[in-house]
Amino acid sequence: MSLPASGRVAIFTEPNAPFQVESYPLREPSSNEALVRVSMSTICRSDIHSYQGHRPSPCPGLLGHEIVGRIVALGNELTHDMRGDTLSIGDRITWSEFFIPGGNYFTDVLDLPQKSPGVEKYGHMAATTPPHHHGGFADYCYVLPKSWILRLPDGLTDAEATPINCGVATMVAVTEAANIRLGSTLVIQGMGLLGLYGAALAKSRGARYVIGLDVHGARRELSHRFGVDLALDPTMNKAQLLEAINAHCQPEGPDAVIEVCGVADAIALGLDIVRIGGTYVIAGMVSPGAHVTIDANRIVRKMLNLRGVHNYHPRHLVEALDFVMTNKARYPFSELVDACYPLDQVTQAMADASSQRVLRAAIVP
Repeated sequence: MSLPASGRVAIFTEPNAPFQVESYPLREPSSNEALVRVSMSTICRSDIHSYQGHRPSPCPGLLGHEIVGRIVALGNELTHDMRGDTLSIGDRITWSEFFIPGGNYFTDVLDLPQKSPGVEKYGHMAATTPPHHHGGFADYCYVLPKSWILRLPDGLTDAEATPINCGVATMVAVTEAANIRLGSTLVIQGMGLLGLYGAALAKSRGARYVIGLDVHGARRELSHRFGVDLALDPTMNKAQLLEAINAHCQPEGPDAVIEVCGVADAIALGLDIVRIGGTYVIAGMVSPGAHVTIDANRIVRKMLNLRGVHNYHPRHLVEALDFVMTNKARYPFSELVDACYPLDQVTQAMADASSQRVLRAAIVP
């Protein structure tokens, strides 16, 4: 099948401006690339931060990194996915939200490929940068060299599969960093998509009790369907909040606290909530300027383990797919993608997502 000469791209021209749909040329993939027809791309919170100008992002740019699609052209050296499954034209795939320039100290020695110098992320590059189609808000996307690819099973819907390569894989890394084990107690700050997946993952890791904190009543209500045992409003009286949490996290308070709300002021509260010797994982501060004043003496005296998580290791992508596939009958993952928009309505989709009228908006080219 011959490729079309071009494909549509929804261009991010400047913060808070309407997206412009333009066409860019397509070419045959190189020997170790694939070209994918995008089936669905969901709007991540980091896409919203970029669109609103809260984090550096090139303009004109192409956003969208939570992507699934079907292979329409395949380089002759790209024969298998990261699990060893054969890749063929027509396969539906997901892939890592980032790709790296090659071997380096971070990859080969520190086992941190996600922090490699020169790492690039899909949906974070200028639209003028060849091959132009390197984000989800488009008809096509090239899967570039040094990405990690997974062929998707037929049993997953696009709505279940699309968040896997960002939201789910990130929360696999976060719950691992939080050292969730059999019998652990956990508090999650933020019941957006990340927090909901985090609760479900924590239960799968053996957590005994999971408490979710969110200012939105509808999200607190929804969280019970994803493994949250108790959902509380973090703006309630602090003494009453801590009392309610500790009553369910006997004998000394929660073993771990996870921040995925993206509110810097929540960090001080999280440090108060976690027990002595516990673990606090910060993962929601994805935009520069997340300044907060804390009493560092609290970290010392409580002997806390403080972890930051950004991106994820490629193995977390495999674990994320397996987790969703295994638990899709237990948790309503498909309902988290609650609105779909065509490519020419990306502006409206971004407005609905940023105002939290929808939990996870999806672009369906």
